[in-house]
Amino acid sequence: MEFNTTQEIIDDIADGKLVILVDDEDRENEGDLVCAAELVTPEIINFMATKGRGLICLPLSSEKCDQLNLPMMTNHNRAKHTTAFTVSIEAAKGISTGISAADRAHTIKTAASKKAKPSDIVQPGHIFPLRANEGGVLSRAGHTEATCDLARLAKKEPAGVICEIMNEDGSMARRDDLFKFAKEFSLKIGTIADLIHYRALKEKSVFKEHSENVQIDGMDFKMSVWKDSIFNNLHLTLQVGKITSKQIPLVRVHVPNMLHDMIGTDGYGDRIDLRSALRKIHDSKCGVLLLIGGGHIEKSLINDINSDEAQSGTRNKNSRNWCTNTS
Repeated sequence: MEFNTTQEIIDDIADGKLVILVDDEDRENEGDLVCAAELVTPEIINFMATKGRGLICLPLSSEKCDQLNLPMMTNHNRAKHTTAFTVSIEAAKGISTGISAADRAHTIKTAASKKAKPSDIVQPGHIFPLRANEGGVLSRAGHTEATCDLARLAKKEPAGVICEIMNEDGSMARRDDLFKFAKEFSLKIGTIADLIHYRALKEKSVFKEHSENVQIDGMDFKMSVWKDSIFNNLHLTLQVGKITSKQIPLVRVHVPNMLHDMIGTDGYGDRIDLRSALRKIHDSKCGVLLLIGGGHIEKSLINDINSDEAQSGTRNKNSRNWCTNTS
């Protein structure tokens, strides 16, 4: 038996079906039953409780958690995988004891509703919400994020229901056990790794924030600032010439290192210094230097650029003059 594709998993989620989602063997190495929260039924909850046997949880997007005003279970998360439990919840109306399959399904649908309000739920309760990281599986490869991503990709509210699958003897079901489980109950089974690959291929996550001509050490470049919407990092490109399919550009991917870039410290083997890389790219007439961001490129970069332009009154038609302080 082989894993199903992410598209097949999405299609079943959209149809209100249960699927199995498996994470990496080097992580939790477990499979969870997953469905869209807004399509959950008492029958699904009962199946999770009697066949899955794990803890039934409610992954929610960070926006949905804020919408419901859900506080975190703890402000000092020391769990191995930092699973983000909020306080447990119950529907404020329409339930009896709260633990029955029907009551839990009602609580889940109440919380997942597009128009849900904090007053629609009470704490504590028998449902355990989990707050998903912004960016989904591209920022954290967990079942919480994967479930919200799948619901969103299925054009449902970014909320789902999950339950770990355990064997009859109480041990965790691993890969071979999960394939048997999927076959026995005719469920599709996919992986978080494939979901990550699916999103990376189909979604654009880096956007241009600013572009202008600059002159560095007498060399003309087109400088562009790019923002990674997943991690909110800024990246910089310095481009020469027009990039087309007819010519292979000279490319340098540069991770900033202050000591080496600024004063040329030894100990980096054959690493070409930043100035030499810029010169080679400029002389090639077609190339790009990509400066990888993160903590290395200040988030105030665009504000600084805009501030400089504002102080000059109007955009200077000539290139901004910079220099590399490496001498």
